[in-house]
Amino acid sequence: MARNEYKRQPLSEEQQAELQETVEEKADATHNFFRSLVSSEHFSSSAFVGYIPFIAFVGLLTIIYIANRHYAERTVRQIDHLGKEVKEMNWDYKSLSAELMKLTTQSEIAKRVDSMGLKERTAPPKKIVVLRTKE
Repeated sequence: MARNEYKRQPLSEEQQAELQETVEEKADATHNFFRSLVSSEHFSSSAFVGYIPFIAFVGLLTIIYIANRHYAERTVRQIDHLGKEVKEMNWDYKSLSAELMKLTTQSEIAKRVDSMGLKERTAPPKKIVVLRTKE
């Protein structure tokens, strides 16, 4: 595999001087940019009055954003609460359904009516046949 020999070569004085000039130009441009931001031209009272509608608009957007966030969080809490309530009702339904199925079995009904004096029938039911006479 070939090695990168370009990085190992030392820079000539001309290249170093060019790089130094480029860095100094960028530093000066950055310094001038920040100086222009903080200059009195941007913070004068007449310029500030011109920015009031924009500042009010940004404030309104901020209030709407915060209200939307609170509404979303409240909605998520309600959804979570309703989900838990549905799970609890589902558990109640299943337990009541299982209890009802147990109570309606033939053996459970026989136990409950035994206290009233009723007995389970041992003989099969008799069929009553009615003969109609033609007149």
